[in-house]
Amino acid sequence: MEIKSVDINELHSEKIMLVGLCGRSGSGKGYVADIFKKFGIPSIDTDEVYRKITGPGNEPSDCMKALTAHFGENVLLPDNSLNREVMRGLVFGEENKSSLNALNNITHGYILKETINNAVKLSQAGIKIILIDAPLLFESGFNRLCEKNICVVADEETVIRRIIKRDGITRENAEKRLATQKSIDELKNQSDYIIENNREKDELIRRVKFCADELLKIYKEKYLTSGAV
Repeated sequence: MEIKSVDINELHSEKIMLVGLCGRSGSGKGYVADIFKKFGIPSIDTDEVYRKITGPGNEPSDCMKALTAHFGENVLLPDNSLNREVMRGLVFGEENKSSLNALNNITHGYILKETINNAVKLSQAGIKIILIDAPLLFESGFNRLCEKNICVVADEETVIRRIIKRDGITRENAEKRLATQKSIDELKNQSDYIIENNREKDELIRRVKFCADELLKIYKEKYLTSGAV
């Protein structure tokens, strides 16, 4: 996915600081994002953005037109939204990796554009530090737009238990899902901050506050000091 300079320029002109938020399934990334919001740092959920740009409408969105052109009319429902069941059948499974790559290559650009639009709207409302909650933060290239990247982690047993409870699936399927994702070590190595989210709520809040304070300090140094761009 190509990140166009116009996208970067728009972020700079608005003095927006994006911060990537990643974590394996069951890490509690969304919960951590909610705590950040209490400290004045809201998030944009790229999964929600994806659902919006592939949702129903009077006519297919640009993203849906691109998906239909590549995968065929079967991925388009009568309300012009994505037929998710058909798409899952086309891209899931070891034998469908090329189709999954095609799906990601097509959608990431549209997700990025809508995410930047949302960030600009938040900026115009006075919000300047914004989390980008992206399951595929590094795979999509979104991390390159972020000043810093945060990884939320939890121990393996806690993660598996959360997935089983949340999604109502078996332990075997939870483990299979995790096996398709980047390992904790890979995410840690690519991130600037690590937030452990196992059991202690008070400790988690303390860690998030520390990180939020650090981000505010970075923002002030980059954008609010004399001579800042």
